[in-house]
Order: sequence, then structure tokens, then C-alpha cells
Amino acid sequence: MNVVLWIIAGLLAAFFLAVGTMKLTQPKQKLASSGLAWTEDLSDGAVKFIGTAEVLAAVGLILPALFGIAQVLVPLAALGLVLLMAGAAITHARRKETQMITMNVVLLILAAVVVWGRFGTYSFTA
Repeated sequence: MNVVLWIIAGLLAAFFLAVGTMKLTQPKQKLASSGLAWTEDLSDGAVKFIGTAEVLAAVGLILPALFGIAQVLVPLAALGLVLLMAGAAITHARRKETQMITMNVVLLILAAVVVWGRFGTYSFTA
């Protein structure tokens, strides 16, 4: 199970590093025209905040465990992604973007598995 948790954390980290970096580096108008229409409802600062949270979560999923320092940050980063994906699903539900909700729920479940595993039996301190 430890290997499965590493794989899930790695996939989540790669995904959120990519999308978070995209939100940090591209203007809101470009994001909206490339399929992220929800960005029209938020300020530039809010979009950048979400991107920052995603990048920090990606880093927090891997680096603490890799270096053996403050390993409790791994499940906390995953918990942050659970909350972020819950908020994203709510936002997409309000906008009636049902296809996006499916991806949010899948990512939320994967992050929840990491939270469960790393706070539970497969924690780094066990």
C-alpha cells in the first residue's frame, strides 16, 4: 500500500504542479479562453491564489516525504487538495459544468486516499 500511496501522491503532484503553474503564469483572459471559463467569475488575485495553493500542495505531497523532514505535511497537503477540489466541485455545480465535477470528484477521492493512508496505518512515523 505504501507504493500505491507514493504513486497516487506522485500523480497528484504532477497534475497540480502543472495546472497550478499554468494559473500562475498565464493571464486570466487566456485561461478563460482555453477552457477554464470559471476564471471569469473570480479576480486575478483569486486565480493566482488557487494556483499558488495547487503548486504548494504538489510540493507538499512529495518533498517532505522524500527528504524525511516534517512528513506530516504530506497528508496535510493532500487534505488541502481535498478541500480545494470540494470548492472546485461546488463552483462547477453552480456554473452547471457537470463534466468538470467528475474530474474534481476523482481528484478529491485520490487526495482523500492519501490523507487516509498517511494519517493512518501507512504514515511515515508508524
